[in-house]
Amino acid sequence: MRLPTPLSRRNSKAHKNQFGHILIIAGSPRMLGAAALCGLAGLRGGSGLVTVATAKSLILTLHKKLSPAIMTMPLAETAQLTIASCAFRDLKAELDRFDAIAIGPGLSTQKSTQQFIRKVITRVEKPLVVDADALNAVSEDLSTLKKTLTPKVLTPHPGEMARLTKLSKKSIESDRLKNAKDFSRKHKVILLLKGHRTVISNPEGKTIVNKTGNAGMATAGSGDVLTGMITSFLGQGLEPFEAARWGATIHGLAGDLAARKKTKVSMIAPDILDHIPQAFKQIQAKN
Repeated sequence: MRLPTPLSRRNSKAHKNQFGHILIIAGSPRMLGAAALCGLAGLRGGSGLVTVATAKSLILTLHKKLSPAIMTMPLAETAQLTIASCAFRDLKAELDRFDAIAIGPGLSTQKSTQQFIRKVITRVEKPLVVDADALNAVSEDLSTLKKTLTPKVLTPHPGEMARLTKLSKKSIESDRLKNAKDFSRKHKVILLLKGHRTVISNPEGKTIVNKTGNAGMATAGSGDVLTGMITSFLGQGLEPFEAARWGATIHGLAGDLAARKKTKVSMIAPDILDHIPQAFKQIQAKN
């Protein structure tokens, strides 16, 4: 497949603002790694600018896990040092800066944080990638998905898909294609159902099955890398379905390259991150 034009970097006069500014809303005291992996994947995916937002008391610790090239945004916090519901007020004032937003990795299921997540999903009019704990918030009230017309890409694994649909995980896995298609059409979202042969579906019924990736990618943080990449591609101007499709393709290929070097047993999420450049290079070589 030929890389989409925004990812090809053929314009020698290009500057960082042409490649999008993305916001990653992620992390909590026990899950700051999710925020870091997601933000770093956004950079590796080609975003011109990346900002990671988390609870204000965690910012200094987060900086130690990030690249110096990534900016941060401190948000109001709960007593448990997770993002508080009232943080939306300050976030709202900053939204015009961003081209796409990811929300969910490592945010926690704390009540106030879940309220904050629902505010973002129902009030923000920027392309959104909804993952992890944001999917937990959505599962409580699926009507949140239709409160705005902004494009939304949901990235559940089978367990999260089971919570979203109120079906068993076994039922989800028994017909992954149909379940992804039905949910996408009903709720007007791009649905990326992770797992062996990831399925991507849009509300019009277009569905593809990704063929890259391997069992070694079933490791903590792998999904956070995928979320960062999809958000990066959205921020660079790809249509939501194409952003999800290319995110899955390149993420899986990076995982395949990492497995060759590290083995499926020993590879970890940062290995996938480190092989994103080589994955791009391999695809470009075939064009």
